[in-house]
Amino acid sequence: MPDFQTILTTLSTGIFTITLNRPEVYNAFNEQLTTDLIDAFKDAAKNDEIRVVVVTGTGKAFCSGQDLKDAPTGSGKRSLRDSLERRYNPLIRAIRKLPKPVIASVNGVAAGAGASLALACDYRIMSENAKLIEVFVRIGLVPDSGSSWFLVKNCGVAKAFELAALGEDISAQKAFELNLANKVVPATDLESETLKIATTFATGPTKAYGYIKRMMDRAAAVSLDDALDYEVFMQEAAGRTQDYTNAVEAFKEKKKPEYLGK
Repeated sequence: MPDFQTILTTLSTGIFTITLNRPEVYNAFNEQLTTDLIDAFKDAAKNDEIRVVVVTGTGKAFCSGQDLKDAPTGSGKRSLRDSLERRYNPLIRAIRKLPKPVIASVNGVAAGAGASLALACDYRIMSENAKLIEVFVRIGLVPDSGSSWFLVKNCGVAKAFELAALGEDISAQKAFELNLANKVVPATDLESETLKIATTFATGPTKAYGYIKRMMDRAAAVSLDDALDYEVFMQEAAGRTQDYTNAVEAFKEKKKPEYLGK
């Protein structure tokens, strides 16, 4: 595992935890943080010991978005196109293409690209004190890093427009009601509750989770007939895994299956 400058990482019992570690700026993104995260997700894709990834933040915040004080190299104004094409979009794609579950353990504010980071994950568990903010409009910008897609996918066009155009704070409970969060827990329980769901994924059929992830991302953009055809393809692939074979044998023997992620 490489040395990272702006994140902390641990790997235990198949659970790879990535902790954003710039608490002095509420874990805001700078060049190094996006680089470190992209590299960490590349490692997660290659390492078979990793069965699930957890993303969280150090201190009071999950991630407050782009560090506006992080000056670009040299003189002149930052190119937003460059930032998105070279840093943010590759990060979001790395998360969505990772054939393993990714959990956002949202411990505090997730704003701007930080909200996008949380929404890019497969499962979001939020502290009751946490909040999401599509803060872009507050500085005259539009949602990026996938937020436009994630908002529409999860809560529909009208509500997505409202959240993006008004830029108001979205409490954890409101996020849950809008399908932007899977679970809300007391702040004191966030770590233990995150561990529970991460352990479920880490001991489950990893390849099936990856297939499900691909299917869900694709389903919203295709017809029912296309979805049915793709289910045939993916089910055939799932049926060839060792986990499926083991589970069927365990069922016959009335035992609990042991999933190896193979």
